Amino acid sequence: MGKLEELARLTAGNVNDSLGVGRTPRPDVLPGATAPARWQGVTKSKNAVEIPVDKIERDPGQPREEFDEDALNRLAESLKTRGQLQPIRVQWDEGRGVYLVMVGERRWRAARMAGLPTLSAVVVDGPIEPGELLAVQLIENCLREDLKPIEQAKAFKALMEQNGWSARQVARELAIDHTGVARALALLTLPEAVQDDVEAGRIAPRTAYELSKIEDPIEQADAARDAAAGLLKRDDAARRASKPARAKGKGANKPRKVTTRVFRTAAGPRLTVEWRKGLDDDLVRAALADAMVQLDSARPSGDSVAA
Repeated sequence: MGKLEELARLTAGNVNDSLGVGRTPRPDVLPGATAPARWQGVTKSKNAVEIPVDKIERDPGQPREEFDEDALNRLAESLKTRGQLQPIRVQWDEGRGVYLVMVGERRWRAARMAGLPTLSAVVVDGPIEPGELLAVQLIENCLREDLKPIEQAKAFKALMEQNGWSARQVARELAIDHTGVARALALLTLPEAVQDDVEAGRIAPRTAYELSKIEDPIEQADAARDAAAGLLKRDDAARRASKPARAKGKGANKPRKVTTRVFRTAAGPRLTVEWRKGLDDDLVRAALADAMVQLDSARPSGDSVAA
């Protein structure tokens, strides 16, 4: 059974319905008569159909990997009460025997959460090159601002590698600003730990871009810790990046003193230990122990901590 026949079977004749097969002509639009103004130039889409939700899967190459759970819940409620306002775009995957989402994964995920049996979809026929498909998905996500900074940067890089494009070509093909592409790609030069801070929202992308310009890895790591702790903003990072690199020569290989240590705790708060004369592990332990003594001494009498 061909793809169209299978589609017609699954949708219980919705294709024929949408094309008007077997439907009695409208009395106000007789053969040979001029159509009313509201119907002139209007045609029905031949590839918008209703597809069972369980016959649709996400595209494994989709650049977006994380979806806000609260936003999905709100969209699911909207689908329940108002229905689907815009069809998704899908393509048939013969090997998997399912439709893969090209555009509209949020709506598909929300439809599953809402328990909808079917989704309205536009079926895209014919082969699509991976680079072209990625470009379509990037345009959708960039316009909706759905991608996180590192997700977007990785997608730009993948698009460049698949199509042999430069950053300027990516910007031109996606109709976005070239500066934004260059700034995004710069984030991928940062250490993985710093990228994690950017993705988690602890460091703003613009601040991270300035951090990427700091050549000294030790200075960069120190600035990144301050940025994640909220102690350093974009302009501060830019000033650090503009400082000339330490001159090579005598003492160039001497490790730079660590003057700030930031600890993220399971309880939520971040603890920052600073001393401009330099910190080591023993000094940090001593400082934290002294802080505990001060907390205990400030505790009201009779307020004891359970063992």
